[in-house]
Amino acid sequence: MSAAATQSPHQRTLGRLPAVLLMVGSCLPVLGAVLLAPVLPRMRDHFEGVPGSGALVPLILTVPALSLALLAPFAGVLVDKLGRKRLLVVATVMYAVFGTAPLWLESLHEILVSRFLVGIAEAAIMTACTTLIGDYYSGELRDRYLALQTMCASVSATLFFVLGGVLGSANWRAPFWLYAVGLLIAPLMVRALPKTAPRSKGDVPHVQPSKRPFPVRRMAGICVLTVFGAVVFYTVPVEMAFLLDGLDVDSAGAIGAVTAAASAATVVGSIVFTRLPARRRQSLPSFFGICAAGFLLMGTADGLLLLVTGAVVNCIGTGLLLPALVTRAMSGLGFSDRGRGMGLWTAAFFLGEFLCPLVLLGGERVAGSLAMAVALLALLTALVSAALAALTRRRPVTTRVLTAQE
Repeated sequence: MSAAATQSPHQRTLGRLPAVLLMVGSCLPVLGAVLLAPVLPRMRDHFEGVPGSGALVPLILTVPALSLALLAPFAGVLVDKLGRKRLLVVATVMYAVFGTAPLWLESLHEILVSRFLVGIAEAAIMTACTTLIGDYYSGELRDRYLALQTMCASVSATLFFVLGGVLGSANWRAPFWLYAVGLLIAPLMVRALPKTAPRSKGDVPHVQPSKRPFPVRRMAGICVLTVFGAVVFYTVPVEMAFLLDGLDVDSAGAIGAVTAAASAATVVGSIVFTRLPARRRQSLPSFFGICAAGFLLMGTADGLLLLVTGAVVNCIGTGLLLPALVTRAMSGLGFSDRGRGMGLWTAAFFLGEFLCPLVLLGGERVAGSLAMAVALLALLTALVSAALAALTRRRPVTTRVLTAQE
């Protein structure tokens, strides 16, 4: 049965504009993650007279992800307390204000503070957008929109990286103008996003919020898994250029082509996810297994073709894995605690993004090379896949049934 046929009357009256705005909003944190990468060398040259600039300039890229990971749980509490739409609109305006601040700030330390504030806004935006998807939609349509988040993030990451390079060729400050897009999106959100309230169906369990405790143990498990899943997800985009360099491939065109192929593979994985039956969409052991196979090919590659093949296999797996993790986290969360739950999940995911290069660096020191570190990650991912498969065989299918019914 198609998603359209199973839509509730509420979902049919929403139209497509709210979904489009939520997808665009979900891409905003990606903007901060990749936009400035091409201009970091120019920024380092500009601030070379500042003590410690060699360490501080790279933090301009990573500080938003760290503050997002630290503060997303608090954003989730605010989402539940203050309302999803209100917080999303305010955070989108803050994103534009703090994001464009480096256009006129002269101090490196002030720019770092502005980047931390951008991360706070991103935490609220990402948590609110994901929570609103859970509020507005249910069942198969919800799963499809959560998968679409992954697709949009992958495509926008490549686009923003290119835009950052093009704008940065003129001036290292120029890419910061793109943050002003928040001022264009916020008024549309005010007009197009409806207010939310608990639905009579699809919000589980059907008890009064005051009598239902927050599912701490369940969320703790999925959040720990999500931290590892995020390390898996970001390994290819973060480390691919270094792996290519290990094969003596330093052409900017080749690096760009491989990055585009990996991004396209993630999109393919997300599309496949939306075509799977509801029960198969929760097959985390299989998805981790695909990622492990890709890592193994990458870690043992002695040529460009095998490395690219491994990256494509891995990214198809991550395209399946990320929407599976977020739908697993969202299943079983009622309206009153969905914000807190998705805040914790968002924090876990971006903590994994922040830890990814550190994990690979540690693995490289142990194994002797980045390629062998990726091979070790393949082994660890395979072990996680096997452990999840064993747990799945022993536990009831309640979660999967619940997800299919939401």
